[in-house]
Amino acid sequence: MAHRIVSQVVVTGARVFGRAFAEAYKQAQAAGKHNAGKKGSGAFSSSSGVTLDEACKILNVKQPGAAGEANLEQVMERFKKLFDLNDPQKGGSFYLQSKILRARQRIEMELQQAERKAATEKELSEGWKPKVYKDR
Repeated sequence: MAHRIVSQVVVTGARVFGRAFAEAYKQAQAAGKHNAGKKGSGAFSSSSGVTLDEACKILNVKQPGAAGEANLEQVMERFKKLFDLNDPQKGGSFYLQSKILRARQRIEMELQQAERKAATEKELSEGWKPKVYKDR
């Protein structure tokens, strides 16, 4: 008689656990699809959460185009000036300094991606030409 009660408890527990696990899996899968849609848009940097538009407004520079023609020297000049102005030891704000740093990183990341894309397109259009070294 006792073994029957124990087996019923085990079977019932397994059913409850199985249903809870299946529901949690469905929720995790739905959340993954939802987050994948956000990351795929390219609007946010995964590390800093700063949009490209916001980064350009913070540093007061023009937004880089599809070919990445932003002036990196101008970005660095604005970054250094604003970063030094907001030094906490000179009465500035650490928060603003952090935002300025994240803005510069976001613009640099965008320019690097544009350079990689341009290099890939150039290689695809010209074809792959390996360097051949001849032994003498």
